[in-house]
Amino acid sequence: MTSKVTRRDFLNGMAITVGAGMLAPPPLFGQPAPSGLSSTAPYYPPTLTGMRGSHKGSFEVAHALAWQGQKPAQFHPLNEHYDLVVVGSGISGLASAWFYQQKMGGTARILIMDNHDDFGGHAKRNEFHYEGRMVLGLGGAQNIDGLSAYSDEAASLFADIGISTDNAEQLEANTPDDFFMGGKTNAKNAMALPGTDGHVTVSGNWLRFMNGAEGYEAAVRELPLPRAEQDKLITFFSGDHDFLAEFSLSEMADYLNATPYNQFLTERVGLAKETLPILDNLLRIVEGYTGWNLTVLEAFGLGAPGIRSIGWLGDKLGALALKFADSLGETQMFPDGNASIARLLVQKLVPGVAPTMKGMEDVAIARFNYGVLDQSKQPNRIRLNSTVVGVRETEAKRVQVDYVQQGKALSVTADHCVLACYNGLIPHLCPQLPEPQKEALKYGVKTPHVYANVLLKNGQAFDKLGATMVQCPQDPFQIVSVAPTMTNGGYQPPRGSEDPMAVYMMGDPTPAPTTKVSGREMLRRGRYKVYSTPFASYEQQIRDQLQALLGPYGFNHETDIQAITVNRISHGYAYAYLALDDPEWAEGEAPHEVGRAQFGRISIANSDSEARAYMDAAIDAAWRAVQEQTA
Repeated sequence: MTSKVTRRDFLNGMAITVGAGMLAPPPLFGQPAPSGLSSTAPYYPPTLTGMRGSHKGSFEVAHALAWQGQKPAQFHPLNEHYDLVVVGSGISGLASAWFYQQKMGGTARILIMDNHDDFGGHAKRNEFHYEGRMVLGLGGAQNIDGLSAYSDEAASLFADIGISTDNAEQLEANTPDDFFMGGKTNAKNAMALPGTDGHVTVSGNWLRFMNGAEGYEAAVRELPLPRAEQDKLITFFSGDHDFLAEFSLSEMADYLNATPYNQFLTERVGLAKETLPILDNLLRIVEGYTGWNLTVLEAFGLGAPGIRSIGWLGDKLGALALKFADSLGETQMFPDGNASIARLLVQKLVPGVAPTMKGMEDVAIARFNYGVLDQSKQPNRIRLNSTVVGVRETEAKRVQVDYVQQGKALSVTADHCVLACYNGLIPHLCPQLPEPQKEALKYGVKTPHVYANVLLKNGQAFDKLGATMVQCPQDPFQIVSVAPTMTNGGYQPPRGSEDPMAVYMMGDPTPAPTTKVSGREMLRRGRYKVYSTPFASYEQQIRDQLQALLGPYGFNHETDIQAITVNRISHGYAYAYLALDDPEWAEGEAPHEVGRAQFGRISIANSDSEARAYMDAAIDAAWRAVQEQTA
């Protein structure tokens, strides 16, 4: 299968390797403007295909700084001074700007800077146009988690952009009952494993099958596994056998808190290592690790099966797993995921970007004019394609911010600065920070992801699968789903199988360890894999996997695939501490707490600083940072 999609951004076959001399100064600081900045075509990043996310041009300058200490020797000072400069245009950066403006007034001058060609951070969208229809896909962060449990500050921001607890419920109501990824946990979700002739796909509700729901035995028997492995899975899912029967309560607690989940599966349940990916699959997507890096208790807390198979304690907590499944139904999302949240914030900050947009009811279909984001006449400006390489407080009681844009080394000043980028970069931006704080900022490693959207000319083959989401634990992309089909934000999703559709594919690149290796080291290996894989390889993986999955239903990748967008997210979820690796710190002494300390006119706002990979964490961090700078 070697057919190619022509609309794409190649990495020119270059595998990025960590080593001396990889990133030389001339191409970094004297490179031409990215192709997306052509003056002859409208600048609208959501429609770009090929390699997105950490796209070419977004990371080279930062990597030169972080890996080799390289940055321009001199910066041309622009005649620009702001009340606040925010580094990073993700949710935390946009929220920081909004909170600052709300507190200091509409005349406050704010500049938001980002190294990418689009705003939103992880909250981006992919937008296809085909045969007169717009088809949306998720470019990153997907859904609103439990708005009713948000802090007052985060809830107030949502209210400011037009989303309350009441109308958030309408988001859920507008989600079709068959869209599993939209929180409809009664919807069918399939399991697909490689067989002798393509994939064997077993439909049903595997989230519930794995917890002993009706029909699980027959479903397991359909999987292309040895009979002995099927027997073990059936026993495990049933909850009828206590795999820790000889343990006392204290021994069980110690075991659950200190034993890798996959060790439990191999040593106690007796499963072969080849079977483990089936049980690892959702752990990898939700947390970024296999069960070798998570304790049994951590895995259970993330919804992994088996809590009903640990005796009387399992009986006490027997309903937990199914309650977890039900809790997934408390999900609200837009068809482009949290990109709509970013768009609502941007339109509040820079109204001219979409002057006729009403708000929540049409945010998904509004066309944004990126040309007005960085105009001098407005109080709030968003400057894209600008990689910050230095932030320092000057003797004049100002903050100088140095950055590289289109090969030019420039600088601006501000009264205050909020660093809404990820923690690992901050010590390189601010080498003057105290050493303990810099070490704390370097501690966590963000989880890498690869999310792809594939435009198909119609949905006929996918419709025959009998499920809107398929787990593919043996494939490069472990989840294959229809792209969001809700009507929120004014979006009109595909009306039937004859319409063009987008397939959403989620991949966790972090490998399973072959020896005892920390979770942080495995995440680094996953990130290296992401950066070293060119678009051509991702395209081939996508074509091969979809052909194997959909081929039995008439799919032909050479004629049915119309476009491919790969969102390479090398620095994704905030690091969450692991029981197998990390100590229990006293309050205020954990790395994320030490790392987020205010440094004069510089504060830090990101989900890393909360050690929680959730949108409300990013917003809470923004609130804290703004309070620090305006106290």
